[in-house]
This record gives sequence, structure tokens and C-alpha cells, in this order.
Amino acid sequence: MLSDLRALASEPRLLILAWLKDPVAHFPPQVDGDLVKDGVCAQAIAHRLNMTQPSATGHLKILERAGLIRGRRVKQWVFYQRDEERIARLKQTIEGEL
Repeated sequence: MLSDLRALASEPRLLILAWLKDPVAHFPPQVDGDLVKDGVCAQAIAHRLNMTQPSATGHLKILERAGLIRGRRVKQWVFYQRDEERIARLKQTIEGEL
């Protein structure tokens, strides 16, 4: 659980999680991949964060290792979406501890 909480200790990562909760409201339509079904392209997330793709990918990988998001390759792109079940379990754990 500690690694999960560390993954949340970053404003860009919190923004990513918030945006991925409602991708249609925060990202334009994509050429490849549906925002809801497939997730959001890493390139679009990097653009929205106003940072380079390698920097954004670093944040995405931390969230993915914590199990809070899932990445999926579509053609040459990687699309990310939240893992709602994992996030719900983490919320329950935090509520139980506090």
C-alpha cells in the first residue's frame, strides 16, 4: 500500500488520475483508440500536462506499477485508463486505516 500512496504524492499524477476519470471531458477525440473503451494516448496526456512525452511516461509508469492505471498498446501508441477496482480497494484501505 505504501507504494500506492507514493504514486499519489505528485500533482501531475493526481491530475492524470482525475482526467482519466472522465476522459471525454478532458481530452479531444483520438484518431486511433476510443477515449472510453481504449483509454487516453500517452501523447495526449503529455500534451495536457505540458511536458515532454518521456516525462509524462515516467509518471504514467509509476501509476501503472502501483496498479492505479492500465496501459494498452494500440498500433504504435500506448493508451491508459484507470483501474477502478484497484482504486476502490485503495480507498477502502485508506478509510479503514484512518
